[in-house]
Amino acid sequence: MPRHDPDSSSASRRKGAVPKRRPPVPPSPQRNSGAPSAVPAPPPRKKTRFRPGTRALMEIRKYQKSTDLLLRKGPFARLVREVCQTYTRDFMRWQVNALLALQEAAEAFLVLLFSDAYLCTIHAKRVTLFPRDIQLARRIRGVDDL
Repeated sequence: MPRHDPDSSSASRRKGAVPKRRPPVPPSPQRNSGAPSAVPAPPPRKKTRFRPGTRALMEIRKYQKSTDLLLRKGPFARLVREVCQTYTRDFMRWQVNALLALQEAAEAFLVLLFSDAYLCTIHAKRVTLFPRDIQLARRIRGVDDL
């Protein structure tokens, strides 16, 4: 005679019954009456929550790997044309390569300015970049008269 019943073993108690597969739900016909359907919609999936600062570090790594332009080409071209109109009365045409070269130089200038300004922030024992850090970086560089 066996010492214990196989149905009362600890393994079978933990696992329980095998779940049965549900039959597929037939699609309900769409009604134009606007009445809610009998089958409720599944709840939306919960988005992954990152700890504070993790998303910023992910973006930093992403943009440091990439070599593409950060500003959109259309708005930058409109800005260049608008600034150009303030200095001359007649309409000037721009080659696409000239606009791209100007945008590349402007983005390189801004990236270096922000990195210098962030060094000023770290020197002040802070982690938040303030406008006065950018002003100090411009003053040290000698770009204050722009």
